[in-house]
Amino acid sequence: MQKVLIALAGLLASTSPALADTIVIRAGSVLRDAASEPTGPATITVTDGKIVSVVPGAPAAPAGAREVDLSGKTVVPGLIDLHVHLTSDPGTDYRNEAVEPEEWGMVVGAKNALITLRAGFTTVRDAGSAQYTGFSLRRGTAEGLIPGPRIVAAGPALSIVGGHGDTTGFREDIHSVLDQGYTCTGPVECAEKVRKASRAGADVIKITSTGGVLSQQGRGLEGHFTTAELESIMTTAHSLGLKVMAHAHGARGIESTVLAGVDTIDHGTFADEAALKAMKAKGTYMVPTLMALEGVRARLGKGIYTPTVEVKGRQAVEAAGKQVQRSKQLGVPVAFGTDAGVFEHGRNGEEFALLVRNGLTNREALASATTIAAKALGMETEVGQIAPGFSADLIAVDANPLADIRTLEKVRWVMERGRIAP
Repeated sequence: MQKVLIALAGLLASTSPALADTIVIRAGSVLRDAASEPTGPATITVTDGKIVSVVPGAPAAPAGAREVDLSGKTVVPGLIDLHVHLTSDPGTDYRNEAVEPEEWGMVVGAKNALITLRAGFTTVRDAGSAQYTGFSLRRGTAEGLIPGPRIVAAGPALSIVGGHGDTTGFREDIHSVLDQGYTCTGPVECAEKVRKASRAGADVIKITSTGGVLSQQGRGLEGHFTTAELESIMTTAHSLGLKVMAHAHGARGIESTVLAGVDTIDHGTFADEAALKAMKAKGTYMVPTLMALEGVRARLGKGIYTPTVEVKGRQAVEAAGKQVQRSKQLGVPVAFGTDAGVFEHGRNGEEFALLVRNGLTNREALASATTIAAKALGMETEVGQIAPGFSADLIAVDANPLADIRTLEKVRWVMERGRIAP
């Protein structure tokens, strides 16, 4: 009987919940969300990765809690970047696609996940990767095996044959070897590819609905998919509970994609009044990715790009920023995204100053990377604010970002899902 009781006690011990992990953060001030003003000294209590309370002053910590002294800092919600490519670095030759194995993307991605986290971005939307690298990174950061942000992963983008997102620039027999299987022609095949992406594990469907700057396709930056194809993609994705993000530059390509029901327009470089009015009417978010074109600007005229890319790059750089100004004028919500991977990861925070230079206030720029981005993801009850019940995604900076937006370029401390970044 004694052996039975000992065994039963051991079983009960092994199945009992572990003691709660509580962290108490002593902040110099707290900016709960972009619509608020900073508090005075305050205490944030985090238990098991969730915010439990935010109270003034410095009340006694619960027994056994760890304490973090940020008394000289302003604590802000963790930032959200809606357009990154964690498994890519800038400046690589497009021909590397035929040389490097997909597994190498995991090595690059693990490096960039940590860099991005340290820059203060606790949630990112990975806007295109090889078949499983983005999904593997997502699992690694979620389980705490790899330090990095929460990842909303798209996997490979859907593209027309020969369009931006397809393998281009090689001989046809090489194209067939490198093809990832996500090009589609006609509404039936496009619906099939959405379902394939869903089956593979996509959190969001990424499409390249117009030409792109850095691909070797030379057909310009206007629309690619037909109206019937676009409508098929949107209907199928939404029926599966998936949002759709669209790489889109040209005005008419933007407009047709919006009218078909897309959730976000990423880049939006040449968006005109008609395209933006459609976005306003449909509630579509603009994700401008101004830092991407800064990355392109820095490499133009240096023999880095092929002639095909050089022409498109100059066109896009000349228009950069106008989509932000026009979006604000017409009431289109601007959500934060950078296209990190086209420029160096870790510089994501420099997008804030570009948004402000092109017409947003500091408060609007901060909202674009917190509450607005969270809503664009459908995660507005989980991230983007410092409030009880929200994920403990927090950063500490030297100043109030409502007064100095560039303080977000130098993040001093990061917590993601209750885990302090190394």
